Amino acid sequence: MSFMPSGTVYGTLLNFRVEVEALAPQMNQPPYKAPPQAPVLYVKPANTWSASGASIPVPARVPEVEVGASIAMVMAEAGAVAGYVLVNDLSIPHASFFRPPVKFKCLDGFLGIGERLVPASEAGNPSGFTLEVRINGELKQTVNFSHLVRDAARLLADVGAFMTLRPGDVLMLGCDAGRPLAKVGDRMDITAPGFGLLSNTLVAEAS
Repeated sequence: MSFMPSGTVYGTLLNFRVEVEALAPQMNQPPYKAPPQAPVLYVKPANTWSASGASIPVPARVPEVEVGASIAMVMAEAGAVAGYVLVNDLSIPHASFFRPPVKFKCLDGFLGIGERLVPASEAGNPSGFTLEVRINGELKQTVNFSHLVRDAARLLADVGAFMTLRPGDVLMLGCDAGRPLAKVGDRMDITAPGFGLLSNTLVAEAS
């Protein structure tokens, strides 16, 4: 049976060093005047979830979507990690980085979820994870999770300082800079060693 979340799915912003360094000048401008001190999270509700192999509808007003390839932790009891899963956190391209607007990130189907939950005992150190993104078979991005601002353990600890993650909740490690764009008709394939394939195709939303 393919994996699907049983709890709340949280995305994590600004958790790759290259993106944080690129946005540093903006972070020091009003209204914030400083980088965020705690993890910046957002929710991908159940209407966004798409199984691997599913077609994802794109509204006619949206010419391109941003492919947000990542790996997510799935929580077990007592704050432990049950395992890890591939995700494709789709978004309409936008400039906001502190408070991502729901209308850009929470469209129907805008979170591809890999079929396989890799048990934590098999996955190894998350800082050693790498993944590749292909669009229509062409390699567009390679993500190396050794470049995280907060590694998996630190992210869990920092999130746990202000909220409780429950069994079944899902927490993404974040998306790297250089996220590729895709349009209607494109097939998006995300792979990582030991994780298999997460594949979805963008289709025009029915009128």
